[in-house]
Amino acid sequence: MPAQQKRIIFCIAGALSFACALGTAAAIGTQLWVRGTILCQTGALLVNATGQELEKFIGNIQYGLFYGERVRQCGLGGRPLQFSFFPDLLKIIPASIHVSVVLFCAALLVFALVGAGFFMFNALGSPYETLHGPVGLYLWSFIACSCGCLIMILFSSEVKIHHLSEKIANFKEGSFTFKTHSEQFANSFWIILVCSLVQFLNALLIRVAGFEFPFSKSKDSVTTTGAVDLMY
Repeated sequence: MPAQQKRIIFCIAGALSFACALGTAAAIGTQLWVRGTILCQTGALLVNATGQELEKFIGNIQYGLFYGERVRQCGLGGRPLQFSFFPDLLKIIPASIHVSVVLFCAALLVFALVGAGFFMFNALGSPYETLHGPVGLYLWSFIACSCGCLIMILFSSEVKIHHLSEKIANFKEGSFTFKTHSEQFANSFWIILVCSLVQFLNALLIRVAGFEFPFSKSKDSVTTTGAVDLMY
């Protein structure tokens, strides 16, 4: 492939990686990871609410990695409540998983920026071999993609398996019990998915530019090198 086309491909990959970093930063700072509704089970059972009456006991909840908001509905109108994960909720949520999600988000942001820088360096400069060249581009893209996948897996398990929304809704609730009525992942969560796909696409762009995958070296080359060494 001509050098000019390789530079264009690397510039495109660098721009995508930088956009991925911006998207990750935006996702980290918002509270749009999960949206849902919470049923005030105790209040609904007290009046035996059904049908349209049940709507008076269904509040809303949305949150991100650091803070969120829920509307408490127990038949007397909605009351919005703000909450934060650090340090308020650490005692009731799976803290190790939540902190891991935050750390992997930071890692995704850092490696996306590193990848963007090295893509531009390869496009406009004279890169060294190993980590400065195509091998490094594969490495940064792989690490960023892996971080994105781990974020989605860990956060999904925290929300679905550990019932995160329900634990948040019942935080400091003495007389009322809340149950998750509906729950869905919001925009910021899907931004992480897009960023993971972008990093995977970057690896394919490196391959399109004509550079073999680092792990695709066949044993024949090793055998040939060994045979050459034996000749001396």
